[in-house]
Formats: sequence, C-alpha cells, structure tokens
Amino acid sequence: MSDMTVTFRIRDLNFYYGSSLALHDINMDIFAKQVTALIGPSGCGKSTFLRCLNRMNDTIPGTRVTGQILLNEQDIYADDFDLANLRQQVGMVFQKPNPFPQSIYDNVAFGPRVVGLTSNTAELNEIVEHSLTQAAIWEDVKDNLKDNALSLSLGQQQRLCIARLLAVKPEVILMDEPASALDPIATLKIEDLIAELKQNYTIVIVTHNMQQAGRVSDQTGLFWLGELIEFAPTSKIFTRPDQQITEDYITGRMG
Repeated sequence: MSDMTVTFRIRDLNFYYGSSLALHDINMDIFAKQVTALIGPSGCGKSTFLRCLNRMNDTIPGTRVTGQILLNEQDIYADDFDLANLRQQVGMVFQKPNPFPQSIYDNVAFGPRVVGLTSNTAELNEIVEHSLTQAAIWEDVKDNLKDNALSLSLGQQQRLCIARLLAVKPEVILMDEPASALDPIATLKIEDLIAELKQNYTIVIVTHNMQQAGRVSDQTGLFWLGELIEFAPTSKIFTRPDQQITEDYITGRMG
C-alpha cells in the first residue's frame, strides 16, 4: 500500500463531548480515489469521526479534539487552517437529502456563486450541467431546471445534493448513510454513483449495511465503543479479519 497516495492521515485522535470520550486513539490512513467504509453498531463513533474530517463537530459546544488529522499533510485543526477552504475541499452528504427549497438549478449554482468559482452565466450553466451529469441526474432534470428541488423523489433529491457538493470542486466526499432513507432501486443508483465518483474523488462512507460496505468500498474500518477495532482492505475484513469481534459483527453474531 506504500505506493498509494494518502489523502487523510489520522494520528492518535481523541474526541470529547464535554468530559465524555467519544473517540479513543484513532489511527488510520484514508487513501486518495478510494472508498473507505466505516461500519459498526449505532453510537460507536462512526458519524462523530466522519464529522471530525471536516470539523463539523466544531459547531457543538463543549467538544474538543486531541491528536492530528492531516489533509494532504496539513493539520486541519491548526489555528491558521482555513475552515471555509476545508468545507469546500471536504463536502458532506447527509442521511436525509437536504435540498434547498428553491429551483434545481439554484441548488447546484449556490456553491459556485458563494465561493466565486465563476464570473458569467455561461460558465455557471456549464458547472451546473457538469455537476448534475456527474451525479447521474442530468437526464432526469435537464428540462425542469426551474422546478422546485423539493418536487423530486427522495433518491433524486439525494443525487441533487451530491451534484450541489460536486459543483464546488471538492477533493473528498463524506457520506453519512447516504442511502438509508431510500428505496432499494434508489439505493443501487447511489451505489453505482459512488463507484463512478471514486475515479475522481476520495470517498468516506458511514453505513449500517454490511452488504453495501462490501459492494462499494476498497477499505473498511470497524468502530466499536469509540475505538477503531480493525482497518484493512474490504476483501480482508469480510473474509479473514484479524479480530474476532470483527468477524462476530460482520456475521451478525453481535452488534
């Protein structure tokens, strides 16, 4: 694995909600243009860890972090790290689709307008079309770009949210159970989309669905009570894990 580019290096990470230790001594490398799946029972720290990667936990009073998270060798918790730039580089897709209550076009154009990625309408139109195409929803919406985004199905809304994120040209996409609110057909579309997107983006996904982790990811980490129990290539985790607890969780004997 030494020849693979590392996007995130996590070293000795501890995360506290007040005096409560939620993540304990996490060490892992997240590789560029791969899908890293985080699995484990509810409340084990997966989503907390995911939100550490773009400092979304900063908004929660009383939280603190020790250790290091390096993004392209830059410490994202350093005092002089540009937080706005971090949020642009590392985007988040949530469990429930959260499109803005405005047109499909304006949802995708929002980010490029805010960060000043474009100076004219033709360029903006191009970004919107490219992002919707990348998110595999352009064909569904190209004739209805002025329609309210909330008129779309849930699966389409989730792909629109992915397009909105892609429009600001991130490097990393964080996904917190992106298909758990969707029906099986919409879920498969999201999984196909993840396979496409990893050609160009680093993806970290939290999922409760073992089969989904097995299908979409290159690396898998098992979280348990705030600790990273095991982290290895997905094929190894699912066929010959080193830890008994990993095998018990994956086979449904516990968790």
